[in-house]
Amino acid sequence: MKKVFQAIALAGALSAAFAGSAQAATEATDQALKAAISGAQRTPANAARDGARHPYETLSFFGIKPTSTVVELSPGGGWYTEILAPYLRDQGKLIEGANDPNAASEYSRRSIDRLKQKLAANPSVYDKVQLGIFEPPSKQDYAAKGSVDLVVTFRNIHNWVDDGGDANVKSVFQTAYDSLKKGGVFGVVEHRLPAGKAQDAKASSGYVHEAYVIKLAESVGFKLQAKSEINANPKDNADHENGVWALPPTYANKEKNRDAYQAIGESDRMTLKFVKP
Repeated sequence: MKKVFQAIALAGALSAAFAGSAQAATEATDQALKAAISGAQRTPANAARDGARHPYETLSFFGIKPTSTVVELSPGGGWYTEILAPYLRDQGKLIEGANDPNAASEYSRRSIDRLKQKLAANPSVYDKVQLGIFEPPSKQDYAAKGSVDLVVTFRNIHNWVDDGGDANVKSVFQTAYDSLKKGGVFGVVEHRLPAGKAQDAKASSGYVHEAYVIKLAESVGFKLQAKSEINANPKDNADHENGVWALPPTYANKEKNRDAYQAIGESDRMTLKFVKP
């Protein structure tokens, strides 16, 4: 009986040690992410949006780790890049699914030029960022199949709808699915259209139905693991002249109803976590 108790005590000690180690690792990860969010590399205008975009809570929800290989699709001006690059620099890898410098579109060429300039201006933060080409549906060449832990995209799905409808969105989701390892995560943040409002073929308001995103993601093999209301905004009814761009930070209507739009804040957003089985 004494040996049984000793065995139980040893198992308990090992379990406690493992739990303590796991907790310490989690706390270290948390601190590293918080440090990246509060770092000097962030532009003040971008950091000012943290209260609406909740980068710490969002990335934690997606399960990011400093050792992760992460693809960010359509990084735009690099709002999340400013956080992801320093966080992943030493132990992980950040791949930007960015525009093609040789694209026919002048907009695409200007976009990738701006991103390259941003990265080159601060090599101590961005020197290890890898650039892949993301010009759906014709060219999506950013990562080898089965090589990525996490693919993220922030407020881009409406653009893909506008560029080519359901087929274009499915092509993006399929490429993301193919790039992920088994068990890898596809994290989505997007402007959310209320279920009772019609979504047109171009998603011209900038808002899309949550059910639409889930349906297309599941059609390529993803499983919805979780939803979060981290980025919800109940003040936003998604019914504005000039769509989502009427709201901050764009203020597409300039001074017209600006105070009202400022009181609403940024858009109501879905935050979805899909997994590759």
